[in-house]
Amino acid sequence: MSVLQIDDGGFRLDGEPFRVLSGGLHYFRVHPAQWADRLRKARLMGLNTVETYVPWNLHQPRPDRFHMDGGLDLPAFLGLAAAEGLHVLLRPGPYICAEWEGGGLPSWLLEQPDIRLRTRDPRYLAAVDDYFTRLLTPLRPCFATRGGPVLAVQVENEYGAYGDDSAYLEHLAGSLRRCGVDVPLFTCDQPADLERGGLPGVLATANFGSRSTQNLAALRAHRPTGPLLSTEFWIGWFDRWGGHHVVRDPDRAAQELDEALAAGASVNLYMFHGGTNFGFTNGANDKHTYRPTVTSYDYDAPLDEAGDPTEKFTAFREVIAKYAPVPAEPVPARADKLALAAVALDESAGLLDWAPSLGDAVESLNPLTMEQLRQDFGFVLYETVLAAAGPALLELEHVRDRAQVFLDGRSVGVLERENHEHALSFTVPRAGCVLSLLVENQGRVNYGPGIHDRKGLPGGVLLDGRELVGWTNRPLPLTSLDGLGFAATTAPTGPSFHRGTFELAGTADTFLHLDGWTKGSAWINGFALGRYWSRGPQRSLYVPAPVLHEGTNEIVVLELHAARRARTVDFRETHDLGPTDE
Repeated sequence: MSVLQIDDGGFRLDGEPFRVLSGGLHYFRVHPAQWADRLRKARLMGLNTVETYVPWNLHQPRPDRFHMDGGLDLPAFLGLAAAEGLHVLLRPGPYICAEWEGGGLPSWLLEQPDIRLRTRDPRYLAAVDDYFTRLLTPLRPCFATRGGPVLAVQVENEYGAYGDDSAYLEHLAGSLRRCGVDVPLFTCDQPADLERGGLPGVLATANFGSRSTQNLAALRAHRPTGPLLSTEFWIGWFDRWGGHHVVRDPDRAAQELDEALAAGASVNLYMFHGGTNFGFTNGANDKHTYRPTVTSYDYDAPLDEAGDPTEKFTAFREVIAKYAPVPAEPVPARADKLALAAVALDESAGLLDWAPSLGDAVESLNPLTMEQLRQDFGFVLYETVLAAAGPALLELEHVRDRAQVFLDGRSVGVLERENHEHALSFTVPRAGCVLSLLVENQGRVNYGPGIHDRKGLPGGVLLDGRELVGWTNRPLPLTSLDGLGFAATTAPTGPSFHRGTFELAGTADTFLHLDGWTKGSAWINGFALGRYWSRGPQRSLYVPAPVLHEGTNEIVVLELHAARRARTVDFRETHDLGPTDE
């Protein structure tokens, strides 16, 4: 691959003028068996580059553990991009936002109660430097200077919207260089934040999705010479639970793209292919009200969540063809999908009954946070014994993020952070009753000062104004369900796992529909598909073909409330991401 050069006139590659035509494609949101397919389709749309973030929290789940294999095999992803003839813009963070859990920052940073993220706090910088060393050392052959596909590397991410400490950015740039990054560096910010988020001598780029001429003018005013690049050219948006499915008119988005390219700018479409927040990896926003992001990251992109071309694929391809060669191959057809109706889930296991098989209890005077329990995702089950019977008022200082409350295993209510709920009245049936609070991490905040988002019960718990002490804290990360004892039973009450099997003669992508179910998560053959919630807008879960196999397949659904009477699910050929706001 060739080395990117930056001069007053713009980008050059092998001494020739070069325009970056890129699209966002996050390897960690796509099943690795499907990487090659998505990259091929990027080339077919006319792109010459792909962009990806790197999620620190997945690669380094604990300070002493680092993973770069399986679905996190970044060198393999970069190799596939190179094989397709694509360059790469690499965005390693440490903070990535991306509507991703905690903005990609690992939860173990928050074990230190006073740590200041995205600052020159020595503890934070030491962790970042260690992460860069572990990540970038094996990536050195992937840089264009060594024949690899990576043209440029980003410093931090939209820092100007968070702070203005140029010394912090200088430290990160220096750390990247010390770790062997010898390709150009760049920053990205929204136009109003360019001054706060930029670095002298480092390419500044802008993020926007409309008013292209105006926003490019703001970038040119900030940097009078050099290339114009929109690192995030927004062509869609993400969804939150309780909202609408956000879409953007393909023709209008194509017009904005045409306007940017006509101005001579380079662009990175955000997103070319969004993918999926599998498992518990979705993030959340909190601008005075907590709003968790849905499982799908479809983003109304040129490739939908299942990797099929949308109207935007064709519209953007036609625009790109005005400015650069586009492959003569036809637009790929929609792939076949699988359908299977009324799969019975006739075995169950109650969560409260089987909790000891899912996590070891930790005793404490006051409730411990997820971070104190060294837990990233999932739930914590808090339990304590109540001394007296009678009417009572339970008050939680903080709910992070959704607490289901039980007395002797009987549900008495739910408290949600999103609804600013902190108190619940009930009657304690007997002295010695067990109070249980099942608290779900619905996604750590990924943007703004709220990234210091500790989960579980990070404050006091009061009963009738008196602090409750003497707790059992049981982490339930649900990374493995092997310890559950399933049995054929009528539908149990309360949070329960439900299991069924189905036979396949062949595999294909499909969509899991849970009509009549309320809230929970689903797994197929041990692969965590993500969360569902009748609140919507998302009403089905994408099932990648590679998680299925011929013969017998297993599905497990965790339903946090009462299961539907029939306890069946459907696999359909079509997705349902909910009603739009148009």
